[in-house]
Amino acid sequence: MPGLMCGLSMIQVLLLAGFCIAKEREEGTFDMMLMTPTTSIEILIGKAIPPILVGIGQAFLIFAVCRWWFDLPFAGSVWTLLAIVSLFSTCCVGIGLAISALSATIQQAMIFAFLLILPTILLSGLMTPVAAMPPLLQTLTVLNPMRFAIQAIRMVYYEGAVFSDIAHLMWPMLLMGSVTMPCAVWLFRHKVK
Repeated sequence: MPGLMCGLSMIQVLLLAGFCIAKEREEGTFDMMLMTPTTSIEILIGKAIPPILVGIGQAFLIFAVCRWWFDLPFAGSVWTLLAIVSLFSTCCVGIGLAISALSATIQQAMIFAFLLILPTILLSGLMTPVAAMPPLLQTLTVLNPMRFAIQAIRMVYYEGAVFSDIAHLMWPMLLMGSVTMPCAVWLFRHKVK
């Protein structure tokens, strides 16, 4: 159940972020947005914050269901859980904004997002342990931020892991977030010119 905090949040965040720029283009408001006295980075920050907040809210809604509906005992810190979910949502938003910058229509963004969602979930360890996967797929899971987020959430939720225990799982997500967000900014600027 705690792994669903990442799975369901990723779907929502990726779709919201994936639709934001493509929708502006499709509705014809993209050029008006560019005429405002803001930079492309400020525009993307404005487009990134709502999906991140939705992802965090959705993750903690699932946390509440796990904790109080299914009565799963929570051994860790809520603040550590918040750090994991925030970092994971930032990674997903970077990917979603890159998809949105590449897409001309909402339908294209939706297809790109769905093509990415299924392998991401399957290779995350949510349903099948990563150790049970073939060696090639185990290697591919290193590129999946959801793998690290699920493992960290499970360690915090069930084992009461503190931040120092999960630091080795946080830096790959931090690295992916620091690659996906600048990539989205670059794609946005490149599509504008």
